[in-house]
Amino acid sequence: MRCLPPLLLSLVGAVSLAGCMADAGTRGSIRAVGSSTVYPFAKTVAEAFARSHPEFPSPIIEATGTGGGINLFCAGLGASMPDIAHASRRMKVSEFEQCQANGVADVMEIQVGLDGIAFASARGGIMLNLSPEIVYRAIAANPYGRPQTARLWSDVDPSLPELPILVYGPPSTSGTRDALKELILTPGCVAGPGMAALKESDGDRFEQICTEVRNDGAFVDQGEQDNLIVQKIESNPRAVGLFGYSYLEENADKVQGLPMNGVQPTYDNIASFAYPGARPLYIYVKRAHLQAIPGLQEFLAKWTESWGRDGPLTDIGLVANPPAVLQRSTEAATRHTVLTAADFE
Repeated sequence: MRCLPPLLLSLVGAVSLAGCMADAGTRGSIRAVGSSTVYPFAKTVAEAFARSHPEFPSPIIEATGTGGGINLFCAGLGASMPDIAHASRRMKVSEFEQCQANGVADVMEIQVGLDGIAFASARGGIMLNLSPEIVYRAIAANPYGRPQTARLWSDVDPSLPELPILVYGPPSTSGTRDALKELILTPGCVAGPGMAALKESDGDRFEQICTEVRNDGAFVDQGEQDNLIVQKIESNPRAVGLFGYSYLEENADKVQGLPMNGVQPTYDNIASFAYPGARPLYIYVKRAHLQAIPGLQEFLAKWTESWGRDGPLTDIGLVANPPAVLQRSTEAATRHTVLTAADFE
């Protein structure tokens, strides 16, 4: 049997997909790629799935970063392509269009819960009362379009310690980095003189000034390894780390959360969006793979069993969805509803 082109493959459905996958080399295991923030939750669900369904191979879960995971996910259909992409931000319109162009026509979007991008330091280490403006002025490459001159936290705000700025954070491919830009850096930037006008007159320049992070050693990219960031700040009481709230909760005996606008990164503050860094987490699923990959539907069912307020995922740092979102996500996982271009309007 000759494998069909991706677009035709999406039209003829799961039966042809299964045949093509068999012809190209079968894959019995579910494969998921993407966000390092979603990774520990996906691993927990995969382990529960393996215990409940020994008739299926254990899922393969990879932390590639949100951007890299979605890029792999949208590359096409078939045995060589992942079934699920994890994301610590919503899929972009350009990524949705990439999926469509490559024949990944039916994409299911499922919000699995909430998380917060948390700033933290070692227990007993540096304590900072942060704000989006302080963070922006401390780690932007060119704050408000001017050269970055801050070396100490006190250079940013006299009320802060006279200690060097050192922040360990995620790479540019990470959804956590995207959330940092959207939830912290841009709000901190737009409040500056002339920034609102620049946004109207030159959107690209505004984006660069507001989201480009300094590369002189004050902000250190640690790759897709949030546990390494925890280790770095634990060993250096003057350092600050940036990662998902779940890592803060998991390592509460080692690190402490830093307040943002006077609000602590806690479960309740993230659930209510009182904390400025609160954000949704997603998984994206290829509907065309549901019949072709053994156990994929059962794996989604295991997600729905795990993400409630009293479920096992909240024990490791996931913040449960509000009731209306929880219902919508459950319907997407069980009724297999798909994204459309109108959903991005």
